[in-house]
This record gives sequence, C-alpha cells and structure tokens, in this order.
Amino acid sequence: MTAGIRRVLLGLALCVTAISAQAAEKRTFCIFDPLGATGPIFNLIKATKVKALGWGYDLEMSAYTDEKIASDDFKAGQCDAVLLTDVRAREYNQFTGTLVAVGAIPGYRELETVMQTLASVKAGKLMLEGKYEIAGIAPAGAVYVFLRDRNIDKVEKIQGKKIATLDYDPAAVTMVRQVGASVVSATTSSFAGKFNNGSVDVAYAPAVAYTPLELYKGLEPDGGIFHYNFAQMTFQVVVHADKFSREFAQNMREYYHSRFGEFMEIVKKAEAEIPDATWVRPSRQDAEGFDKMLKEVRISLKDDGIYNPKALKLMLKVRCHADPTKAECVDGRE
Repeated sequence: MTAGIRRVLLGLALCVTAISAQAAEKRTFCIFDPLGATGPIFNLIKATKVKALGWGYDLEMSAYTDEKIASDDFKAGQCDAVLLTDVRAREYNQFTGTLVAVGAIPGYRELETVMQTLASVKAGKLMLEGKYEIAGIAPAGAVYVFLRDRNIDKVEKIQGKKIATLDYDPAAVTMVRQVGASVVSATTSSFAGKFNNGSVDVAYAPAVAYTPLELYKGLEPDGGIFHYNFAQMTFQVVVHADKFSREFAQNMREYYHSRFGEFMEIVKKAEAEIPDATWVRPSRQDAEGFDKMLKEVRISLKDDGIYNPKALKLMLKVRCHADPTKAECVDGRE
C-alpha cells in the first residue's frame, strides 16, 4: 500500500469518526486513575471512546485522581458513566462487587472463566441493579500484601501491626481485625503514601501499583511482598441505566472481555518486573492455612449480607471445575 493510499484511508477514517461523533448522543464518562489523565488506567480506557461512537454514544472522558469524588459525582448525575475499583463499585452492584471476595478466585485461569461467563448475554440480568448497570469489567491482577518487614511471614506475626485499610470496605476491615492487626483508614489515593512514609506496617495492592505508586520505597530496606493471591482486583464501568441502551451495555461488556488478554499482559508484566528477591513465598502449609481462613471470612461476610451468595456460588463452581478434589466442593457451606 502506497503512502498516498494510506493518507486517503486515514482521511476517510477521520471523516467517518467525525460524522459518527456528530450523530452520537453525548455522555460523560468519569475515570478513576490515581495518576490522572496521564496515568495508565486512563490511557487504557481511552480506546473505549472510538468503540462507543459505533454504538451511538460520544463519551466525554474526564480523569479523577480521587475515587470517592468520582463516585460521588456519578451518584449526583454529573457523570453518566464511571470507572471504579470493584470495592467502590459494590454499592452499585453487589454481585460484581463480590468478585473481589477474599480467596474466591485463586488464579488467572479461573478469573478468565468468570469474566467470560459475566460477559455473556445470559448474565446481563445480573449486571443490572436498580438504576445502575455494570457495563464492563477489566482485570487489575491479584491483590498481594506488601510488608515493610519481610519477617512478618505468618498470620501470627501480623498481630498488632498497622494495616492501611480501605475503611469503606467491610470485608477488608473484617480481615484485618480477624488477624489481630490494627485498622488504619486509607483510600485508593492515600494508602501508598501511608505505606511509603512508614505510617503503616502493611498495605495491600495488585502488582500494577508497584511502580506508578512507588511502593518499592515502602519496601526499603527490609520489606517484601507476600506471594499469595488474597483476592482478584477488577475495574468496573458503572452506568446510569437510563442514560444508555441495554444493547450498548452488552456491547461494552463483550468489548471489555475481548481485551482481557491485553489487560492481563500489563498485569503479568508488572508482576515480572518486581525483583524476585522481593517476594516472600509462603510454605504450602501456610498457604493452605490462608485458604481455610479466607473461606471462613467469605462465609461470614455472606451471612452479614456483604458478599452476594450467587456470586460466591459462581466462583466456587469455577474453582471446583479447576480442581474437583477440593473439600469445599462437597461441604456445601459456600
């Protein structure tokens, strides 16, 4: 293809995009990224704008560095759509907000199965709760525990330690109290600073936060990252259901699922970039102990009405499909 033909095709594409934008309904899309409009999350989500034009909507995107403000503006109607972490999105949809349940999705193979299931047309009814709808879910990776002292390698040693905790997440507060540690209130915007300056002994986050939030500073000189998947973090697109068609929401969910591999490449690259010596690897016995503890926490939070029972059953089904020998597959408690 000659350079001249490429220029013509590019010009035609720009014209089509401009015409589509004129015909599309305008909507506001507020995106949480701790680093703002130059951050990796905002840049990943920008591609949604072109896709949305083809579905009849022109999305005006705004970056928010404070997740609570993004959520509050969405509730107030200043945003028609918003991108939030799953914990913050739980108030809009308990089912998808339960995907981050502790220990419920042990690996990325199971995560992909769950994501594929929720992107299906059949699962669409689960995405709608009241006046809100989940119109996309993107993986952010396993949640790991970051330690300022790598010698804190067992649950017993965490007693009395200060943990940066998302205090608007009852699950996190329950976990911290269960292991006998102290809750230090934090947000997605403030936890890294508290960890890096020594205000807390422990923090938790996916590997994708390691470099952009400079968590390596908090690990110096004797810290480490506990190599155990405590949960799977996701970003979720929440929309006012009356502002978008159901077809648009389904298209978005399928589109985000189609990008699963792209998102996971970023996650795996971030994990690979963490120096091997930084990881604190639990023994098999310790890992099994965590599995049992997290199961009890999930059941307790289900009974308290925080975790959605249907979501827990789905994730249990996926775990048991991957490993039918698990005792939990027959005990019927979850």
